[in-house]
Amino acid sequence: MSDIIERLGRSQIQHGENNNRIYLMKLDPRDSVELVGKLDNLAQNNGYTKIFAKVPAEAQPIFTEAGYQVEAHIPQFFNGTKDAAFLGKYFCDKRKKEKKPEMVREIIETARSKAGQPACPELKPGFELRRLEHADAESMAEVYRQVFASYPFPIHDPDYLRETMDDNILYWGTWEGNKLAAISSAETYPDERNAEMTDFATLPDYRGAGLAQVLLAEMEEELRRQKYHTAYTIARAYSFGMNITFAKHGYSYSGTLTHNTDISGELESMNIWHKAL
Repeated sequence: MSDIIERLGRSQIQHGENNNRIYLMKLDPRDSVELVGKLDNLAQNNGYTKIFAKVPAEAQPIFTEAGYQVEAHIPQFFNGTKDAAFLGKYFCDKRKKEKKPEMVREIIETARSKAGQPACPELKPGFELRRLEHADAESMAEVYRQVFASYPFPIHDPDYLRETMDDNILYWGTWEGNKLAAISSAETYPDERNAEMTDFATLPDYRGAGLAQVLLAEMEEELRRQKYHTAYTIARAYSFGMNITFAKHGYSYSGTLTHNTDISGELESMNIWHKAL
C-alpha cells in the first residue's frame, strides 16, 4: 500500500508508513499557524519520524519556530515571484543524521563540475520520443516495476497513472519499436506556474544512452510553451546519473532532504535542483 494523499484543513498532505513521514505538499496560507500543531499530532499518533514541508518562504518563520530546519530553498518558485522553503522536522536522531555524507558531497561536487557541458544527445536511429497516453499505462507500470521495487507514489498501478494524466502530470517516453525504454514526467502546478521533473526510469538495457537527458529537454520545451516559470527536481542524493543530468541542463543545487523518501525499500536522501525557464 502506498502512502495516502488527503486534506488537512485546507492544505494537501501525503503520509504513511512507506516513507514513515508526512509531506506537506501544498500549504493553504490560512492554515499556517494551526497546521503546525496538527502535523505534530498526526506524526506522533502514527509514530512517523519526519515531517517534510514545502511552503512559501513568508511562512518559513512559523515552521522554524516550531522546530523545523530549512533543508533547501528555491527562489521565485511561486508564479515567478515568491520563494519556496523546503523544511524538515525530525522525531528520530538517527533519521536526522545523514548516513552517507561523503557520498552525497562527492555526487554534488561531481555534478556541479559537469555544469555547462553539452547536455542533450540525439536519439539513436530506431528510437521515438513522444507524450504518453492512457493506452501506454500498462507499459509504463511495467517499466516502473522493473526499475523501482518501491516508490513514494503508486506508479506501479496503471489506473493511478491514468488518473494522474487526467489531473496534473504529463508523461513522456522513449520507445525502441514497440518497447518502452525510458519514462519521465512533469508534475505541473498551473496556479503556481512551477513543475517538478520527476519519475525518471530507464530500463537497465538502455542505460548510458542519454535517454533521461533527451526526456528532460523535451519536458522543458513543453513547459516553456505553456509559460511555466520554474522547473525543479527532487533527485536521489545517492545517484550520480540523475544529479549530473540536471547539472548539465543548467539546474542549480539548493539543498538536501535528509533520509526523505523510500525508494526500492530504503530511505534515501534527496537533492533539490531548480532552474528558471
